[in-house]
Amino acid sequence: EHRNTMGRVKAHEIRSKNKGDLLKQLDTLKKELGELRVAKVTGGAASKLSKIHVVRKSIACVLTVINQKEITEYRKLYSNKKYKPLNLRAKKTRAIRRRLTKAQTAMRTEKQIKKANNFPLRKFALKA
Repeated sequence: EHRNTMGRVKAHEIRSKNKGDLLKQLDTLKKELGELRVAKVTGGAASKLSKIHVVRKSIACVLTVINQKEITEYRKLYSNKKYKPLNLRAKKTRAIRRRLTKAQTAMRTEKQIKKANNFPLRKFALKA
């Protein structure tokens, strides 16, 4: 359907659409934006000039929904894989990402294990 009313595209309304429909809508919005820009150059009505803003935001909204859908598909695809693409990994901070894993931190050398077994912490009985 072609949206030539002054309404902006709302994300929650277009999330239910499939990718083909979204791309079609994106195409119509881009054509409309082109027409509006031509109208701007040729001295169009003020209503058309103010509509450029609305159409640009609508295009952004459609693109955002398309990207979000793609990322959720990728997440499903890589959910049980060992390695994930960089854009699907937890961002956190560089230092946290470089940090040793919990398993690596818990590892002990043979010498440390022997020392812990042979020399346990002493318990002292204290007078109250």
